[in-house]
Amino acid sequence: MAVADYWCEHAWLDTGPVAGVRVSVVDGRFTAVAPGSSSDGLPRLRGVSLPGFANAHSHAFHRALRGRTHDGAGSFWTWRERMYATAAELDPDSYHALATRVYREMARAGITCVGEFHYLHHAPGGVRYADPNAMGVALIEAAREAGIRITLLDTCYLTSTVDGAPLAGVQGRFGDGDASAWAARVSLLSAPAFATIGAAVHSVRSVPAGELAVVASWAASRNAPLHVHLSEQPAENDACLAVHGCTPTQLLHQHGVLGERTTAVHATHLTEADIALLGATRTGTCLCPTTERDLADGLGPAGPLASAGSPLCTGSDSHAVIDPFEEARGVELHERLRTGRRGTFSPGALVNAGTVAGHAALGWSDAGRIAPGYRADLVVTALDSDRTDGVDPAQAVFAATAADVRGVMADGVWIVGS
Repeated sequence: MAVADYWCEHAWLDTGPVAGVRVSVVDGRFTAVAPGSSSDGLPRLRGVSLPGFANAHSHAFHRALRGRTHDGAGSFWTWRERMYATAAELDPDSYHALATRVYREMARAGITCVGEFHYLHHAPGGVRYADPNAMGVALIEAAREAGIRITLLDTCYLTSTVDGAPLAGVQGRFGDGDASAWAARVSLLSAPAFATIGAAVHSVRSVPAGELAVVASWAASRNAPLHVHLSEQPAENDACLAVHGCTPTQLLHQHGVLGERTTAVHATHLTEADIALLGATRTGTCLCPTTERDLADGLGPAGPLASAGSPLCTGSDSHAVIDPFEEARGVELHERLRTGRRGTFSPGALVNAGTVAGHAALGWSDAGRIAPGYRADLVVTALDSDRTDGVDPAQAVFAATAADVRGVMADGVWIVGS
């Protein structure tokens, strides 16, 4: 039995930062959390100790594009061609090496769990590896080496356009032929203790309407999380209206995709009816502010979504930046740009989005809080750096960066510092 006690100068409990908190950890879980405790004889965690962050939306291979796509004008669609060129080059070994570096960067930034939206399944030309899940296994192994948990959101990707054009070029690596073949392949995956297997619909561009229910049913039968790229680009909405006579949100709802286990990623270009539908079904929304501005996607309606009842979480998507503080405050800062008003989201709401809500969206309902019974994840964040000196601990999310993380514990093990 592994037992340890620590004294936190400040610990972020459900109500915000509390001074002088003793936490007890047994076999990877918090067993006691005692505010107002003495630090005598205990290891001291200076600064503010936050719950572990969850990165609810990652494409690990996109990290290879960081700082390499800014040499000209263009759009999301021109950026995508460069992303495809990167996808064409990877195999299980090189993907494992790249993902390990990405996940270690996440760990150093305070991320203790990643949701990997995984669609790079097969060899060039769509040929299956001897293990048809070799690329997914490489990602799971990379998370193990980095010391973080992973939800592998295995992604169904069958067509290249809303009207059903076949996959072409490098997209052939993404496809399984139909949703039943996708389900059969994913069902072969097994998850070690630090991992779980979820599902994803890449988008309404990439899964025909008649196949959506197969993916949703597979996830429902396993009580697994289900994620989907939603309305990231206006062109997607226009095509869906032309082919199906409804918005992507409405189409997903018609085929049973929306619901409490589902998370819509981006959700940038929504109608008022879309927002109401996501809220009414308790479908979550994952916002990725650094990617959404890097790709010129636009400013999504974060405030209205939250007000409608859609739980918000955050992700780093293409990894232009890996910094959970930046993603969390980006939710509020983007809303300020969109509305001209400050303070839609409190610091506590932003921390919640980056921690407990993100873990819940990834199927880890026992993580993201510093509370008895929860997984022992801690992100020890300095309050004496050039960025955080003099900062109110309750507002540290608006000042700190990944560079201020001094220690990270995941499941009771120090994976950064100690």
